[in-house]
Amino acid sequence: MKRSSMREEAFKLLYSLEIQKNKDVKEQLELYLESNQIEDKNAIEYINDVVLGIDKNEEEILETIRKHLKSDWKIERISKIDLCILKIAIYEIKYKNLPYKIAINEAVELAKKYGEDTSGNFINGVLANVIKE
Repeated sequence: MKRSSMREEAFKLLYSLEIQKNKDVKEQLELYLESNQIEDKNAIEYINDVVLGIDKNEEEILETIRKHLKSDWKIERISKIDLCILKIAIYEIKYKNLPYKIAINEAVELAKKYGEDTSGNFINGVLANVIKE
């Protein structure tokens, strides 16, 4: 499985966690991997790392997003899809040292596929502000 596909699977799981009331992340992770028949060892490792890493560092990641929004925006205004994409990109940049150009490109591609028409530009703008820091 390619890294882009792994990232997309991690995004789908994060999105489902975002809209669920059940916040037992480890249980949902196991159920997701099993029900989607993800057996690739690298994919399982990557998805585990991203989802559990975001869960562990969520407050700091959300604060990073808040700091880099335009002054008239609040985090509650961001769609759950865009928020999940931003969480993955920021996690990979800050905690996994993924080159920011790759992280931004991958995030924008996910936004084009799953978000609204303006999602790609919005995510690109927020992440560009994060990188400037």
